[in-house]
Amino acid sequence: MDLPREPLDATSPPLTTVDFAGRLRAEGLGPLLRREPTTVQINVGKLCNQACHHCHVDAGPKRTERMERTTARRLVSLIEASPAITTVDITGGAPELNENFAYLVESLAGGRRVIDRCNLTVLFADGMQWLPSFLATNGVDLICSLPCYMAENTDRQRGQGVFDDSIKALGLLNGLGYGRPGSGLRLDLVYNPLGPSLPPPQAELEARYHEELDSRFGILFDGLFTITNMPIARFAEQLRRNGQDESYLGLLVNHFNAATVDGLMCRDLVSVGWEGSLYDCDFNQMLEIPLAAAGTRHIDSITSFSELGGLDIATGPHCFGCTAGAGSSCSGELAAH
Repeated sequence: MDLPREPLDATSPPLTTVDFAGRLRAEGLGPLLRREPTTVQINVGKLCNQACHHCHVDAGPKRTERMERTTARRLVSLIEASPAITTVDITGGAPELNENFAYLVESLAGGRRVIDRCNLTVLFADGMQWLPSFLATNGVDLICSLPCYMAENTDRQRGQGVFDDSIKALGLLNGLGYGRPGSGLRLDLVYNPLGPSLPPPQAELEARYHEELDSRFGILFDGLFTITNMPIARFAEQLRRNGQDESYLGLLVNHFNAATVDGLMCRDLVSVGWEGSLYDCDFNQMLEIPLAAAGTRHIDSITSFSELGGLDIATGPHCFGCTAGAGSSCSGELAAH
């Protein structure tokens, strides 16, 4: 059983005609500029205990890219020198598998919101028995991948048995207080479409998730984020194999929504790569599209993240993924359907 979705448009334009910056100018919305960053998103590496079909990071168990302690220390000092940064968002791969994950959390949790983008099954990886209580003790907010409330759809995207392990992990987190009213331990879930389609309305799908997960498994959570699959890395290759690359990008272009532009995550977020390079967003990082300003492309080249305010934002065809339909960001929808 598939969830409702926006189908591919057979009249979609070819990839070569797509110009995101030009579309912004045509809509009277360009150029796209940064505000002073309030969120630092840290990608600590590409090692992961899973290899999901939609993964824009192309992460997996055999990846060796990882953040080292010297880079982590520099990041901590830079964030401490940037009072406007109120949120630190740690991602990967499975970020918890990096040996600097605990150091980053313990160093940055005081006075800031710290988010862990967790795939849930990492809680049961070898040597990770310490992780659930560590997250709760340090008040880390969790944003956890669960592509569907049905086992068949989740396992199709993420691997056999992932759904059952995810439900088990959610039960464990609920037992620690995550997702329970008044606990102060926030637990949000993430939905990605199974294929080349736009997500359904976030509020409607969240209500369905609450109903299904509570009635079937007694699972509680706070919110659901619907995130559009980006036509890059592993998902882009899947589209090419199926002959759907041009039609999918056409779907994104044809559903451009000007109301999403002001809320784009690149306006207020800076993405940091595992080796310390700086990017406008996690997607640009994976495509190796650097910041527009040549003198601000590594954490060693700045003294505060505030220096990045006012800079041009580097864009490309993939940016239509963030502005299609209700929009898409690391926190879900950007505009009402």
